[in-house]
Amino acid sequence: MAGHKQRQWVKPQTPPNSEINVTPLVDVVLVLLIIFMVVTPLLEKDILVRVPDTEVENEPPPENNDQQLVVLLDKDGGYSINTEKVPTSDYVPRLKRMLAAKKADEKVVFFMADDATNYGRLILAMDGAKGAGAKVLAMATELPSNAIIQGTQVDTGTPAPAPTPTP
Repeated sequence: MAGHKQRQWVKPQTPPNSEINVTPLVDVVLVLLIIFMVVTPLLEKDILVRVPDTEVENEPPPENNDQQLVVLLDKDGGYSINTEKVPTSDYVPRLKRMLAAKKADEKVVFFMADDATNYGRLILAMDGAKGAGAKVLAMATELPSNAIIQGTQVDTGTPAPAPTPTP
């Protein structure tokens, strides 16, 4: 028996399995279903928005208030209250005096800054106005048609004179 070889059996190779294993597919679909079930109620939440009432067409527009406070900031960081240049150290006290003369609901300050103005200076001006007693701070992007500001000219809507032809 010493010369006897032992036989080894090798399993024949099975043909490739062409069926799809659906277990992982079912797992993925169930996870997606759970995610959609959780997210769908969140999408139905309403966001409350306060919308102004409709305007009555017969109501006259409010009168222009010549006593509005407009703070202008130039590109160098200088302050002007309405048309008057104000030093930085006198900005808050002067604004406080001007706001003290107004009723509580009329303490509105409009800010108009040059495009080249430092953003930090604008925030300091707004903080100063709030400290001076302003109740409402507003930003103006364009000058009103009747505004007269130092160094600017506003078109009043009158046509320019026609040039005379030269012979």
